[in-house]
Amino acid sequence: MINFSNTYKAIADTRLHPWLDQFKQAVNDRMADYTHGNLSDWIKLLKQLPDITPDHIELASKVEIGSASQLSETEQQELKKLLMKFHPWRKGPYHLFGQHIDTEWRSDWKWDRLKDQISSLEDRIVLDVGCGNGYHCWRMAAQNPKLVLGIDPSQLFLMQFAVMQTYLSNYPVHYLPVGLEYLPENLSDQGFDTIFSMGVLYHRRSPIDHILHMKNLLSPGGELVLETLVIDGEPDQCLIPKGRYAQMNNVWFIPSTGMLKNWLAKLDFQNIKVANVAKTGLDEQRATDWMTFQSLEDYLDPQNKELTIEGYPAPKRAVLIATKPGKRGNAKAVK
Repeated sequence: MINFSNTYKAIADTRLHPWLDQFKQAVNDRMADYTHGNLSDWIKLLKQLPDITPDHIELASKVEIGSASQLSETEQQELKKLLMKFHPWRKGPYHLFGQHIDTEWRSDWKWDRLKDQISSLEDRIVLDVGCGNGYHCWRMAAQNPKLVLGIDPSQLFLMQFAVMQTYLSNYPVHYLPVGLEYLPENLSDQGFDTIFSMGVLYHRRSPIDHILHMKNLLSPGGELVLETLVIDGEPDQCLIPKGRYAQMNNVWFIPSTGMLKNWLAKLDFQNIKVANVAKTGLDEQRATDWMTFQSLEDYLDPQNKELTIEGYPAPKRAVLIATKPGKRGNAKAVK
């Protein structure tokens, strides 16, 4: 069984402590749903990771842990075989003792597009909704936050996070295997300073409720970083796919950036800005040795890469940043 005691202690040491029991109950409820999967096998694999202290750690420009010289050639091969058992690796890339985990997504490119647009994360309490395997959480750690809490219900992503946490346990980065719906409805004035929601909104049947929930988890003056699929169009335009979108069957709404801004304004967010809009290229999302399933190229029209295989506009993503009304610093101090 996975032990979340260190995560609970980290939460207890922040102003989030009044809701600790709710966080615990959320994890218990979610873990009770894990009635299938390879969780027990993956936990055994974690114990086979090299018992070695990294000679260096780099998180500011990439996620790199240790050097290849710390392992023999045979140990390198064994490590690669072990890491491959956590396939597919979708978010990254990671560099672990010389092993370059070439993930499906170049998540570092997404981070580069927004890292200079957001407020500093120094001493902040941060929530990353739908964090995947936690790649961006580790990049956030380079800015000296007080706490980074990633949430995602995936068992596999939890285990991939645990691989890296084996060597990065001194950083204030933690992971709970839950979705946003498991968290409290409102944290009053003692919520998070920054909340990231990247690649989640279009999977929500009620996107405005998703944004509202995050607003209610922010402290006054807190910052929302919202990254999602968008279409070109007027502020009143939104694509609602009839069936699948890029072979995804759980895509509900793809708004224009103008409509996204209107949604945020409707919920009384302030200082709303579009920080970036970028088309997703075949060099940013693709199959690799570490993710051998179908990827973006298979989801686009073979004759026209500007369209998905269903005939919709090809994926384009926007990053919007907005603040919750109020002044930072009004929250009550830690107990």
